Amino acid sequence: MQDKIVLEKKVTYTTHNTYSTLNEIGHKTKNIWLVFHGMGYLSRYFISYFKELDAEENYIIAPQAQSKYYQGVDYTHVGSSWLTRENTKAETKNMLAYVDAVWKAEKPSPLTRFIILGYSQGVSIATRWMASREIQCDELVLHSGGIPKELVPQDFDYLQKKTGVTYLYGDKDQYITEARITEETLQGNKLFGERLKIVVFKGTHEVHIPFLHDLVGKY
Repeated sequence: MQDKIVLEKKVTYTTHNTYSTLNEIGHKTKNIWLVFHGMGYLSRYFISYFKELDAEENYIIAPQAQSKYYQGVDYTHVGSSWLTRENTKAETKNMLAYVDAVWKAEKPSPLTRFIILGYSQGVSIATRWMASREIQCDELVLHSGGIPKELVPQDFDYLQKKTGVTYLYGDKDQYITEARITEETLQGNKLFGERLKIVVFKGTHEVHIPFLHDLVGKY
């Protein structure tokens, strides 16, 4: 009896995905934020962390991870994930094309102070997008997440000297081991050079809102 042959094939198709924004762009806008949520979030909920910032001075854009799933056994809450270990190369290509489309739709001209923030799993998305597209920003915030292993210092040589880079995590983060390994990797590999600043706050694996205020307050 002949063995059955299982093949994994590929098709190309057009898809649609949402994203969220907070506030409006006006003549008083000082900061444009592009923020990438962590695993389990939806962008419309993640963006609420930025509601305390001055609405006239801050415009926030939150892309939405494309892979959705039910959380818990009651199938009530929906979460999302950017990438998994399954078919990562192709999924990364799709994800980057989606972020490109969001940025093309939202990028203001002229562009004021531009802040990119990745939280938890969003750190890997923010850094991959920046490195692959050579995106310039004024501030890069890497919040409580891991850096993709494939990225090397040369991937960020294009960054302007004034760009600030902060790695931020809580001292009681339940994923503290990963956070410390990431900190050691960033410093050991000199991924962002002397521009890198490490900030450890008192707290768990959560968005540190006081830092967001500090970041816009110093401008």
